[in-house]
Amino acid sequence: MGLNDLSTVLWRERELLEMLLFKLEEEELVLASGRARWLGRATREVEAVLDQIRGIELGRAIEADDAAREVGITEGASLLELAKAAPAPWNDLLRSHHVALTDITAQIDALAHSNREVLAQQVRDTQDALMGISGTARTYNPKGGAASGTDASFLIDEAL
Repeated sequence: MGLNDLSTVLWRERELLEMLLFKLEEEELVLASGRARWLGRATREVEAVLDQIRGIELGRAIEADDAAREVGITEGASLLELAKAAPAPWNDLLRSHHVALTDITAQIDALAHSNREVLAQQVRDTQDALMGISGTARTYNPKGGAASGTDASFLIDEAL
């Protein structure tokens, strides 16, 4: 039964997209905390959910083609085209899936972009901090005068 199976796959895809959004929010919190220790793990969890989503996309394409044949339209039709051709209550359900998928995809896109920007800024900040450790850094000598950074000690934050 094409429409029923398509709806089942769409529900699963929505669940996975919500899980992806959750994992991106976790990643955002890790980034905001400055604790790089967990960043690798958070990123791996995001990638794991993305792999699951890629897997379900093939299933959705197959079920969408079956549903298109069931309602008498050409294979490869969009979700909205399927909704227009489907009988009630499937038409409303497919439209609802479309709205929900569009909304969560926009949220994911915005959060992923924000996380990339924060990561890029942290890389720039780290590079700037490391540049400050070069021989051009000025410190004080034991007598209180200016000294070059060649004999100086530096305190490095482990979060860098």
